[in-house]
Amino acid sequence: MQSNSLFEKMSSRLDELSILPKLDEAVSIPQLIEEKGFSRREFMGWAAAMTSMLMLPANFTPLVAKAAELADRLPLVWLHMAECTGCSESLLRSSSPSIDSLIFDYISLEYHETIMAASGWQAEQNLEHAMEKYKGKYILMVEGGIPQGLSDFYLTVGAHGKTGEKHAKEAAENAAAIFAIGTCSSFGGVQAAAPNPTNAQPLSKITNKTVINVPGCPPSESNIVGTLVHFILYGTLPALDIYNRPKWAYGLRIHDACERRGRFDAGEFVQQFGDEGAKKGFCLYKVGCKGPYTFNNCSKQKFNQGTSWPIQSGHGCMGCSEPNFWDTMGIVHEPLANRLYHTTFGGLGSDATADKIGLGLLTVTAVAIAAHAAISVLKNPEV
Repeated sequence: MQSNSLFEKMSSRLDELSILPKLDEAVSIPQLIEEKGFSRREFMGWAAAMTSMLMLPANFTPLVAKAAELADRLPLVWLHMAECTGCSESLLRSSSPSIDSLIFDYISLEYHETIMAASGWQAEQNLEHAMEKYKGKYILMVEGGIPQGLSDFYLTVGAHGKTGEKHAKEAAENAAAIFAIGTCSSFGGVQAAAPNPTNAQPLSKITNKTVINVPGCPPSESNIVGTLVHFILYGTLPALDIYNRPKWAYGLRIHDACERRGRFDAGEFVQQFGDEGAKKGFCLYKVGCKGPYTFNNCSKQKFNQGTSWPIQSGHGCMGCSEPNFWDTMGIVHEPLANRLYHTTFGGLGSDATADKIGLGLLTVTAVAIAAHAAISVLKNPEV
């Protein structure tokens, strides 16, 4: 009964969106996808995968497909702050574009410094015009940390020389939904790492409006487009963890769905890069993998059109989708068990995103993992 009610609600919302004007009346997203060599069957296969990722019943697949087709009806403003443009690159730099990136290419993108032709005064005017024309209706996506307060001058944007902080505040004021894309915008990222000379802050510290964090360095294209599709379907914000990350994408630890989890349970660990264990695909925990403390769906979505992800390619997870990962996750190639958790997490680790897990259980978890790793050496000295 509840599923039927949700289905009807989503159908009604999509009907309302279908009345809105398209970016280009001569072209449609289904037509664009077909022109790029994707069949209708492949598109529906993508929609089915997206439906599963959003944790919806399989019979919602036609609605997800329709939502993707209507993605060009909602105006989107994308701001660049202090960042490397890697989040945009994860969508735009595809040797063979995926359906995710094609949809993003064709959405009603009113402002995006990396891909727009305009510059200087014209670009500034385009942004101001878009925010006024679509006041209260546009979706705001922000990439990058934001220097704040007395350090705001470290980032100035456009011909007016406005600070990034002022740009972000103005854009957030009348946005229908706000998404922080990537770890820098979500949590400050590398820019905010100690000693944080520019006082870089996450977007949530710049505005008092609700910000949905889509962290990762970079996040997968599926998580970016999935966040957009979710908003198109629901018209509301998704269920979030305590760090305001969508639970459908960040509800499980890397460790929970890792392809090397069986090796961990069997006590088979890589002791150093290039050893026999590394060649056999053993667990990377002892060479610094932070998978047990990192929440993301990398193992399912992967990167580069689903080709691979760090652990598959032989390098441990760095914990990049966690708050302050550059400081709290410690040395890249050392396991956290080699140092005391209270000194790295300050009493609150990523396990807290399970919503009710406190320091006590975090400590138990840390000790259990460390003990498992230590005992495995005794049982399997050759690994």
